[in-house]
Amino acid sequence: MTKINSNKPHFLMIGGQKCGTNSLYNYLVQHPLVAPSLQHEVHYFDLNFDKDLEWYQSQFPELEPGMITGESSPYYLFHPLVAQRVFEKYPQIKLIVILRDPAERAISHYYHEVRLGCESLSLKKAIATESTRLEGEVNKIIQTGTYYSFNHQHYTYLARGKYIEQLQNWMSIFPKEQFLILKSKNLFSCPQETMNKVFQFLELPSHSLEKYLQYNSGNYSQPKEEIYQELVEYFQPYNQKLAEYMRIHL
Repeated sequence: MTKINSNKPHFLMIGGQKCGTNSLYNYLVQHPLVAPSLQHEVHYFDLNFDKDLEWYQSQFPELEPGMITGESSPYYLFHPLVAQRVFEKYPQIKLIVILRDPAERAISHYYHEVRLGCESLSLKKAIATESTRLEGEVNKIIQTGTYYSFNHQHYTYLARGKYIEQLQNWMSIFPKEQFLILKSKNLFSCPQETMNKVFQFLELPSHSLEKYLQYNSGNYSQPKEEIYQELVEYFQPYNQKLAEYMRIHL
């Protein structure tokens, strides 16, 4: 008889995508009291929700006393159904969010999709056609609960940078004290200081690494200044709302 692993995650790293989640998770699981999930980016609450909870909990290792575990799936923050799904299973779970300047995130996201072979349009064209590509997709996800939208996962260069909307969705379900919101620029400029905030949030003793390597960082040439400025202007009102309502200045 196969033993069912009854372990459950203590924390979720929910995003955002291309904001440093990979680095943050790698730093965290090097702590002696944190065990990583058995596979990277489990994606249970977004892409694998057709599977049962036993399958999900089998993605985590058997824990020694005093240890904790958790996973990182950067699509969770953005997916419209994930917050409610997580709350129904784990209402007390701790949620870690890391945010990056949305213009820089959009550019990084675009080149990530190019590397994956998912994007053939130019950056300018991809941004211009985003609303067309996404038309009706969110409604289908919400209405069916089972619909997978390739476009919603891959072609959301602008939409994913509207952090205020995503955080308000999550915070309408979970209390604010269950969130730790970090900034990627702080993670890479002051990694130890940032990780100390994570350890404190997760009630872990402090721990330091010899080196804080940057994981999953893409190499790409910067776009034309004109495109970058258009992105900065596009995100300005959303960043302003983020600053007003959450006191987060990116």
